[in-house]
Amino acid sequence: MRFIVDQQVEDIEMPENLKLNTFLQEFHSDCTHSECRFGFYGFAFGQSPFPVPKLIQDALIKNVNKGQYAAVPGVPQLRNAISKYNKHYFGIDVAPERIYVGPGTKELIFNLLEILHGTVILPTPAWLGYLPQIRFLKKNFHMLPSRANGKIAPNDLKRLALRLQDRQKILILNNPHNPTGMLYNKSELEEIADVCRELNITVISDEIYAQTTYDFSKFVSMGKIYPEGTFVTNGLSKSHAAGGYRLGYVVFPQHAVDLKAQFKKILATEYTAVSTPIQYAAIAGFEISHEMDEYFKITRNIHKIMGEYTYNRLTAIDGIKATKPEATFYLLADFNAYSPELQTAKITTSQKLSEALIVHPYHTAIVGGDSLVLERTDFSARIAYVDYDGAKVYDAYQKQTPKTHSERIEFVQNNAPKIVAGLTMLEKFFEALKKDAVDELMLLKNNMRIPN
Repeated sequence: MRFIVDQQVEDIEMPENLKLNTFLQEFHSDCTHSECRFGFYGFAFGQSPFPVPKLIQDALIKNVNKGQYAAVPGVPQLRNAISKYNKHYFGIDVAPERIYVGPGTKELIFNLLEILHGTVILPTPAWLGYLPQIRFLKKNFHMLPSRANGKIAPNDLKRLALRLQDRQKILILNNPHNPTGMLYNKSELEEIADVCRELNITVISDEIYAQTTYDFSKFVSMGKIYPEGTFVTNGLSKSHAAGGYRLGYVVFPQHAVDLKAQFKKILATEYTAVSTPIQYAAIAGFEISHEMDEYFKITRNIHKIMGEYTYNRLTAIDGIKATKPEATFYLLADFNAYSPELQTAKITTSQKLSEALIVHPYHTAIVGGDSLVLERTDFSARIAYVDYDGAKVYDAYQKQTPKTHSERIEFVQNNAPKIVAGLTMLEKFFEALKKDAVDELMLLKNNMRIPN
């Protein structure tokens, strides 16, 4: 019997992160070199390496017997905890009734895009998950390239929005930003909010990395700046190192009463509710406690140390630029200065650059620019600096906290050897690329009898 797949599904490509994972698995199994046994230097996958906080683990064990369905918006105790969490950390006074719990922010953003009519404005570069969702839902969309500082400009947003005919426009704002690690400050958000108010732009503010902001006093939620028009999404995945728990939440704008009823209908139709034991475990993560404050402080400091080291090593390579992260565990590396050498080596797209780096002898995994909604010929890449044993690094930081610049370098060298080695491999790759290009040019000159 032949089964026919719906054309809408046929038209969707596999998400770039899963495509890359499949490629890496196949490469690892096919590589004949003995050096392949260690795997690869992993700068591709954005997953916090730290253990799930013990408070959450203990709460999950305690509530493992809860087998009943939960209420569609989430258990009341969890929504109350999230309400207090937002007020304490982000200064947003949110009634629990404005909070809906879902199986991760990825699903909740998809649900919001389902119910919100209008054209989507997607700033680029972007997290690789937004565009497949937009395409799957067959929504109209327009790219909004960021400026040199990695952020969108209010005037650019206004010019684009004025060209769009839909009564409602939807801006996806990711702050802190994946893949650049950049952070919008209060005045920048206020300028964007002014444009949104003027032109009736609804904002989906993906703030999943909020707690990873290195100087946490600098983080400002768009929900505080533009409360009447912003949906804020957040969850456990990044700040609590619990991506596998699949629990996120969305804070609805003020006075969005009718919309909440529509949203509840969508959630009930698609997945009923998030796993009940997971919801009760999450309460411990969102409650205000000394243990969680200490966990946030240590993990964000380690991310900062790893980011500083990665940035300095990359930008020390001749011609390479990078965004200097203020949050998250990513930066965006710009390899476009090597475009002539890459073209000479028949590496014509960012995808081919990713493939060239993963094969022997480099064994280095990155996420190329085409996966980040950049042009295929843009030789930029997201570098995730989390390839280390999070539990061991967490303990090492507690035992001896590095304070000086030299101590931070030593901390990375001692505790994240794969990051150190992977950056060395990137350096060797571009050195070899430049040498090969020079050798080929010399050969061409000699063959044509062109004097040096």
